Amino acid sequence: MEKELTRFFEKINEEVQKSRFSIGVSEEGKVLSVGDGIVQIAGLRDAKLYELIEFESGDEGIVFELEVNSIWVVLLNMQNGIRAGDSAYKTERIASVNVGEGLLGRVVDALGSPIDNGSKLEHKLPYPVEKEAPTLIQRDFVTQPLYTGIKVIDSMLPIGRGQRELIIGDPSTGKTSIAVDTIINQKTSDVISIYVAIGQKKSHILKIIEEIKTYGVLSKTIFVIADASNSVGLQYIAPYSATAIAEYFLDRGKDVLIVYDDLTKHADAYRSLSLLLKRPPGREAYPGDIFFIHSRLLERSAKLNQKYGGGSITALPIVETQQGRISSYIPTNLISITDGQIYLDPTLFNKGIRPAIDVGKSVSRIGGKAQVEAMKVVAERLKIDYSRFIEVEVFTKFGAHVEEKTAKLIRRGERLREILKQPRFYPFSVEEEVLSFMILDLGVLDALDVTSIERGYKEILNQTKHAFPEVMNRINQEGRIGEKDMERLKDFITKVRI
Repeated sequence: MEKELTRFFEKINEEVQKSRFSIGVSEEGKVLSVGDGIVQIAGLRDAKLYELIEFESGDEGIVFELEVNSIWVVLLNMQNGIRAGDSAYKTERIASVNVGEGLLGRVVDALGSPIDNGSKLEHKLPYPVEKEAPTLIQRDFVTQPLYTGIKVIDSMLPIGRGQRELIIGDPSTGKTSIAVDTIINQKTSDVISIYVAIGQKKSHILKIIEEIKTYGVLSKTIFVIADASNSVGLQYIAPYSATAIAEYFLDRGKDVLIVYDDLTKHADAYRSLSLLLKRPPGREAYPGDIFFIHSRLLERSAKLNQKYGGGSITALPIVETQQGRISSYIPTNLISITDGQIYLDPTLFNKGIRPAIDVGKSVSRIGGKAQVEAMKVVAERLKIDYSRFIEVEVFTKFGAHVEEKTAKLIRRGERLREILKQPRFYPFSVEEEVLSFMILDLGVLDALDVTSIERGYKEILNQTKHAFPEVMNRINQEGRIGEKDMERLKDFITKVRI
């Protein structure tokens, strides 16, 4: 019996020796649940935050939440449909966007894929959508102006290359118009423009593309689109993808202007995602890190010093208010992050004062540091005088008697307001802006009736431009105006008959 048992165990041992056991690590997970663009997956323990996940259906998503036994993925597209039990695979790639010179003049989605029926992109380079902002050592002072072509902004609220200037106001007050006019004005500069549409209507986006195509230079503009019909995942990732595209040009020493239209809808998309992921809601149902998602986005805009290429990203984020409440949650967050704000007042808009910028509530924290010398000379006291005019103008409505000094301030303020009015798609060059405020300061318009100011001012402006082309060119190229040139201009302006 013992011999039989011994032979039996020896046979088992031989079979064991013949076998080869190996441990296989699988990078495949299983979908546990799907709903509202959010997928729960089990089995992908090593997944990283913001890693791209592929499903057997061909759809893609990014990891948004890590738990002990599962991960939560936000779908970027839902073309083929995902069901519980489907396989999901790690890609070992953090969500990225394809960048390159070929993007110029193109319309792309939030993943960098062309949606304008144009040719395929060549020489593509993947850039991560999430990236750390430049460090303090890499940054430089903001001193070089970025001209909007809008007189009231370039004179009183100057924007520098590398600045972040918020555009804020109620619906239909001209926020997007200011941003688009700024993009159009870059047709004569070396700045590359990126327009990001987040949650906008397609008709609205097509109108903007057409405006830039008609009045600007399409080959210097990139459109990144995540419209209202796209998933909240794509709407959330769109501004980060657009910033990654901007960073490609920044790394090559170029200057970039990026418009986020708008971050109110971006915050709403993130709130939807967070509620679907069962994150605890805070004020106005926004999650606790809503400030962080915008600060880490806008901090990526900067002016780099020459050691790191000397390029810049200038950001114009747009945020919408309701009934002028700039103290609501998202607007106050963005005001505290940015380097100033341009506030558009619906009352001014309804009065026909366009652009409807409230100078009192608007500010640029860079200020005169981003202005050329010629502009500083003529615009030094404009904002103070205009704000004082707004304050005292109220008294004239009640027929109150005012002193001669106050009457002079009101007279000059009325003329300044007429000069600051500007139609869309009509940008002013820096020399035209300097000349405009010189005309005002000399008081040659004071004798004119308010209704005749626009005609008289344009007449003087055109005659002076044609009489001194070399001076105009010097102001444009050097940003300065010499004493002799100043005297010649003043002498000519005071003698023009209107």
